[in-house]
Amino acid sequence: MQKNSHTDKTQAFFNICHQHQLKVTPQRVAIYRQLLNSDTHPTADAIYQNVKQEYPNISYDTVNRTLLTFAEIGVVDVVEIFGGAKRFDPNVTNHHHLHCTQCGKIIDFQNRTYDNLHVPEDVGKNFQVISKRVVLKGLCKDCRP
Repeated sequence: MQKNSHTDKTQAFFNICHQHQLKVTPQRVAIYRQLLNSDTHPTADAIYQNVKQEYPNISYDTVNRTLLTFAEIGVVDVVEIFGGAKRFDPNVTNHHHLHCTQCGKIIDFQNRTYDNLHVPEDVGKNFQVISKRVVLKGLCKDCRP
């Protein structure tokens, strides 16, 4: 990721936190920075393991609650893989995922056809859709035979 992109995202992070009256603490910045520097859609535990090197007294619960708060205010998306731990995605733009069922890797991809999927009428009557994301499961290039 380019430096300007990191700077822009960090500034947007500060702005969103201020809009939601959320203090921008060094620990929260460190947690967000770990997300920005990762392309793996990390779990709360993975972020905790990295952040505790800089802040040894931080607890797992603090990291987890902070990530969930970030999701509530729209700074990150929660990626739930059925049967696995929640993963966190700092890319909140419209995109889709490839999920490797062998190694667990999640890869972002763009596709206008998937962006424009029509919600069936009967679903729309009983459920208000607020976003759409397609997840394709299979084997990544590293895990394919």
